[in-house]
Amino acid sequence: MHMKFIIKFGVVLLFVVVAMRLEIFAGQKQQTESQKASTEGMKLDTGKEIFEAACIGCHGPGGRGQPESILGFEKPDTFPDFSDCNGSTREKTFDWRATIHEGGSHRGFSEIMPSWADALSSEQIDKVVGYLRTLCSEPGWPFGELNFPRAIMTEKAFPEDEWTLTGAVKGSRPRSDSGELIYEKRLGPKSQLELAAPYSFHQRANNGWVGGIGDLIAGYKRVLVFNNNTGSILSAQGSIALPTGNKTKELGSGVTTFETFGAFGQKLPGLSFLQIQGGAELPTDTTKADRVGFLRVAVGKTFAQNSGFGRAWTPIVEFLGERDLVTGAKTDWDIVPEVQITLNKRQHIRASIGVQTPMNNRDGRSTSAVFYVLWDWFDGGLKAGW
Repeated sequence: MHMKFIIKFGVVLLFVVVAMRLEIFAGQKQQTESQKASTEGMKLDTGKEIFEAACIGCHGPGGRGQPESILGFEKPDTFPDFSDCNGSTREKTFDWRATIHEGGSHRGFSEIMPSWADALSSEQIDKVVGYLRTLCSEPGWPFGELNFPRAIMTEKAFPEDEWTLTGAVKGSRPRSDSGELIYEKRLGPKSQLELAAPYSFHQRANNGWVGGIGDLIAGYKRVLVFNNNTGSILSAQGSIALPTGNKTKELGSGVTTFETFGAFGQKLPGLSFLQIQGGAELPTDTTKADRVGFLRVAVGKTFAQNSGFGRAWTPIVEFLGERDLVTGAKTDWDIVPEVQITLNKRQHIRASIGVQTPMNNRDGRSTSAVFYVLWDWFDGGLKAGW
């Protein structure tokens, strides 16, 4: 009796599941057919024509978005205004193409945005994205293509809105763990405010540990020149580190220090890039701290799953040079192989891990594990886009 009931229940359950799948498939097919019908018989030679045929119903004239009274649904928080230069220019063409091709849910946005992969060709999608790029009417905004993946040590030239936690763990004795909590706020098209709180934990000779916050840092970055066509960007930054830490516990230098540097980024073929940072740390009292010059070079390439539309992996190799700015000083060179990984669908939360190894002058310098976790808060909250 029980066996007959189980068999009947299984048959009914199977029927329900099949019916649900058929309904979902029919809905997807109906959506695709509706999308095709919306563009059928229309002239689709330019990005503007494709936008007006396929996209204007939701995104409105000029990409500013239709009012909710016309849309018939409540706009999600992530609904874009393509005429807003602050939002639209920082997005990569690569990311827009992925959202149009795969649909909003694929990148952690609203499911209201459907996939257009069956209704538009890759060439048509590229034309639409090209048209969207023209909707920002203000000059002077660098495009997101110049926002290369962050290296662990090498500062990038593109102005950002990010929280970043960095760290370096030295395994040899005396052991230590140090890093920074960094806040970055973009100011207009070319500027950025940066605040940083260094932290450090050290193992003492008696095997005890001491740690805390070091010298607080404030900096200002400004893009000097960029070219969206050649993929080049050059910035300069000045920072001041105030002696807020405890020097006796090795939590600061005990002196006000100015840092200045230039940062250059260059787009290379195939989602590859080059980043260079060079500058100096200049304490106001050289009897308490040395003046130091540094050069950092990062080369990397991004790979993405799902035909380029999914999770991104970016292997990077950094070369770090540093020397005291005194006659006869030696230059210390390190190498840092690392990989950055996007953690969520929206790709605005990322992590990187690597190993920093001395290449010369090894006395007193050991290998360290280095890492960071970053949150691009302009693109959404910590819980968004998963």
